[in-house]
Amino acid sequence: MNNPYYMYVHPNPYLSYVPMNNCGNIWGFDYWSMSNAANYTNLFSPHQNIQGNTSSPIIRDHGGEPFVVNINQVSKQNNNYRTAIWTGDHLQVTLMSINVGEDIGLEIHPSVDQFLRIESGQGLVQMGKSKDNLNIVKNVGDDYAIIVPAGTWHNVINTGNTPLKLYSIYAPPNHPFGTVHRTKADAEIAEG
Repeated sequence: MNNPYYMYVHPNPYLSYVPMNNCGNIWGFDYWSMSNAANYTNLFSPHQNIQGNTSSPIIRDHGGEPFVVNINQVSKQNNNYRTAIWTGDHLQVTLMSINVGEDIGLEIHPSVDQFLRIESGQGLVQMGKSKDNLNIVKNVGDDYAIIVPAGTWHNVINTGNTPLKLYSIYAPPNHPFGTVHRTKADAEIAEG
């Protein structure tokens, strides 16, 4: 691990987010060697966090920067309805958490292709060329991928008893850089 731009997350929050130098030791913590650091497999970019939890990485929009993240872990930790973690010129990655009984809402993106992947929970996907004819209806759960071509009406409904955790990739981006919607109601107000 010779890249000073990536860090190991130490289980002690007072030692977390300390950059690695090219010698393999933590700057300022010579006693914690690379051999010990190798026991911690979570790699995150600098300055990440999820909703202020110091034992979890801070998530912000890293668009335009190279970025490496455990997408499964951050998707499951995200409790916001929508959090943009990477917005570039040609694509965008967002995390989503859909509460029990809620849905994304029937929508269409005329010029945006979308990829969604379920990381945990259960749901129902509806898609079609017309909002009155959603002829594709599938039950989905962990590890399912949903591909929504531009111009396709679609909805994802949480049918389980836990929040539906997923991430979504839009090409091109569909939301402003740095978008965070804590709830579906916040998203509807912002996009209204």
